[in-house]
Amino acid sequence: MMTLRRSEDRGHADHGWLQSAHSFSFAGYFDPEHTGWGNLLVINEDRVAPGGGFATHGHRDMEIISYVLEGELAHRDSLGHVETIPPGDVQRMSAGTGVRHSEFNHARDRTTHFLQIWIHPSQDGIEPGYEQKTVPPQAKRGRLALVASPEGGAHAVRIHADATLHAGLFDGAEQATLALDSARKAYVHLVRGELAVNGQALRAGDALKIEGESALHLCDGRQAEVLVFDLAP
Repeated sequence: MMTLRRSEDRGHADHGWLQSAHSFSFAGYFDPEHTGWGNLLVINEDRVAPGGGFATHGHRDMEIISYVLEGELAHRDSLGHVETIPPGDVQRMSAGTGVRHSEFNHARDRTTHFLQIWIHPSQDGIEPGYEQKTVPPQAKRGRLALVASPEGGAHAVRIHADATLHAGLFDGAEQATLALDSARKAYVHLVRGELAVNGQALRAGDALKIEGESALHLCDGRQAEVLVFDLAP
């Protein structure tokens, strides 16, 4: 079964320096029909204006993934990491017993566009941690590249959660198939462009909640970038 959610049906927040679209209930946006899917709790599509950013704040017991699309995201945390996340990089911060961090767009002339993703960990109270990896475009071209998993990988950060995340770029005749365990949940988020997933046409910002399916087939892409989550039931 697949349930479509169109981009325009997401929650939206306008903070001046930040424009955010919420796939699931978050902060001042609450929708009882969209409070997460499996152990995936948050996908915020954020656009941070030049000079804007999130002041230092804290998290606990959450796996937080940042996926930058345009611009750069400056990160500083209480673990001592001072990093810049460019497009193509995937960052994972394990909040565990507690971590504080800030995120800023220091550019003067361009917006930082990124996805903030929260996944509930398999175990609370772990030691906080940080990891960042570059995923080359060719690794995602016409295929689904593993970018986050419990085991990690060449281009994949290690997350402390029962979940995997794949990313892909599709255009024209490019297509891919991903096998699923029908007893688990899956989630597809189209980052940009257009794409068909199991025959369902998606546009940028659209998503599919998926359960009871044994495979996903992705095709008919038009400058598409997509994220595919395999999630705990």
